[in-house]
Amino acid sequence: MVLIVLLAGEGVTILSVRQLIAVHVFVGVLLIAPVLLKTASTGYRFVRYYTGSAPYVQKGPPHPVLRILGPVVIASSLAVLGTGVGLFAVTPGGPGLLLFAHKASFVVWAAVMTVHVLGHLREAVLSSWREFRVTKLVPMVRGGTGRLVLVAVVLAVGVAAAVIVMPVATPWTAR
Repeated sequence: MVLIVLLAGEGVTILSVRQLIAVHVFVGVLLIAPVLLKTASTGYRFVRYYTGSAPYVQKGPPHPVLRILGPVVIASSLAVLGTGVGLFAVTPGGPGLLLFAHKASFVVWAAVMTVHVLGHLREAVLSSWREFRVTKLVPMVRGGTGRLVLVAVVLAVGVAAAVIVMPVATPWTAR
């Protein structure tokens, strides 16, 4: 759910990217750490399922369309973030193929991510609700505190990385 909020924020900057380029760059860099965490956690669940771990096998695999799109979601996410970071190495006047690759990977990413998010939205909302619904009668989901701490740490790392990178992005943000 954190990723959905951050990605929606990044999406808003695309609507007026020339005016919001500094925010676009900041949020884009901030997103790297959470996307890597999500990729790692998905990989972990994948391995646990295919090695026969009972809880993962019992839950079952995602819908076949989502299983097929999974690698494309990961590859396009890494491509759009990687090409975005790569743009810091070139001047705004001469990004050439790198800017084209960034835009093209975004188009692919947006298409597959739309299907991916819609396919997992109900489950994500329900599991997030269960995670945060802490009462005396319903304790936090097992491991929930650790996940919250990990997400907070990853967000802090993302913010720190974005703050560190912003001066490098000045040729793009000062236009």
